[in-house]
Amino acid sequence: MHIIHHEIMNMRRGIRENAGTYLRGLMMGACDIIPGVSGGTIALITGIYERLIGAIGAIDPGSLKHVLHGDLDAFRVDLEKIDLLFLVVLLAGIATSFLAMSGVILDLLRYHGVETYSFFLGLIIASAVVLFREIRSPGVAGLAFFLTGTVVGFLLASPGHLDPGHSLPVIFLTGMVAICAMILPGISGAYITLVLNQYEFLLAAIGSISLPEIFTFILGGLTGLLLFTKALKYLLKNHHTMMIAFLTGLMLGATRMLYDKAAVSGDVLFDGGPFFFIAGIIAMGLVEYAKRRYENVSA
Repeated sequence: MHIIHHEIMNMRRGIRENAGTYLRGLMMGACDIIPGVSGGTIALITGIYERLIGAIGAIDPGSLKHVLHGDLDAFRVDLEKIDLLFLVVLLAGIATSFLAMSGVILDLLRYHGVETYSFFLGLIIASAVVLFREIRSPGVAGLAFFLTGTVVGFLLASPGHLDPGHSLPVIFLTGMVAICAMILPGISGAYITLVLNQYEFLLAAIGSISLPEIFTFILGGLTGLLLFTKALKYLLKNHHTMMIAFLTGLMLGATRMLYDKAAVSGDVLFDGGPFFFIAGIIAMGLVEYAKRRYENVSA
């Protein structure tokens, strides 16, 4: 009887833990789909960032070799090293948010373009400021990388300069780049898809559950995780100042695209643009406040 009671208690704890993970996934997904807010920041605020990074870090590219060679026993051992249930439940929450919000954001972009893009613009600029504050002493090298990133972002965001289409190989490459952005601190993967001119297309694909595009994007993301996670960690550890400075400049330079899209949608100054721009800054400020408060409490 005691054993049965113990098993029931363990089952309840497991259900509560998975429900909490799923809710965190919902919050991360809601932020990941909005350009400017990093789902990683939400993971930090809700107390699962270290577990998430640990689970991702446990993914071994060598596992692919075990699958290709038919060594299922070795592959099973690799899976046991990964916090697999946690990742599956978290991803289920993120996917649910994507499905629920994709149509809403598409409608906002279609019928309230000035307000929505102005809000995104405020989010991105505030995010860049927050990110740059991580650099204590940028120095000459840091400023040079910041300016380089700004120029690159500005050129990428120039009208007509980056229109690769929406073929499956392009979607695959977008997934690879976007997932790398999500790993980096303070960078929004959704913003990367926007800069690469895939954001609205992918929202429509998610809303209509277009499986070829969705699976291709996911496969690109998984490939990016396997190929670039260790390299990104190395760069952040050994060249942190240059990396953050370049990424901050890239974010700021590419805001040109957001302003241009808002201007195409209507009159930025008189259709509520300034109000929603300020609202975006305030929203990012609240997210950063919650993050810092969590860090202070944890410390």
